[in-house]
Amino acid sequence: MTRLFMVRHGPTHARGMVGWSDLPADLGDRAALARLSAHLPTEAVVISSDLSRAKTTADAIQGARPRLPHRAGLREIHFGAWELRPFAEIEAEDPERIRAYWEHPGDVRPPGGESWNEVRARVDGEIDRLLAAHAGGAVVVVCHFGVILTQVQRALDLTAEAAFAHRIDNLSVTELAHGAQGWSLGRINHLP
Repeated sequence: MTRLFMVRHGPTHARGMVGWSDLPADLGDRAALARLSAHLPTEAVVISSDLSRAKTTADAIQGARPRLPHRAGLREIHFGAWELRPFAEIEAEDPERIRAYWEHPGDVRPPGGESWNEVRARVDGEIDRLLAAHAGGAVVVVCHFGVILTQVQRALDLTAEAAFAHRIDNLSVTELAHGAQGWSLGRINHLP
């Protein structure tokens, strides 16, 4: 059984839709970072998205754990032309598309961005490679809201709409495992 501990990066305090923009994380809550690091298995390897908010969060909680090279495939949803724009502004400009994107995710994509199904395929591939490379071990994956939800969807065999109903807070841990019997899901959005 390979265990995954999916950690959402520290907060950016940005307003609007933040996907591939490389915004820094606020890592000022040292007590929360210490609790998070202490909660994670000491034998795990650590990997992160290549965006700085994930990389610096991984640095802050890594401890003595080995670090793997960060991966672009673990990035957040690519919001394209919607990037860093407030929801209300996008809704005023393109109400049907933005509603369809969130209410019926799947093949709808922002202009120049990714659909939910594309994000899911990208992240599934990255997670499959990690599972193969670290079979029987533990992996801490420091990443993003959307990335974590793709794997909740996968583990529970949910629709995208049902996956979006889950809350994923900054500095939370979502625990999954994969083995011969398939997926199992532990805690979602656990704040140590």
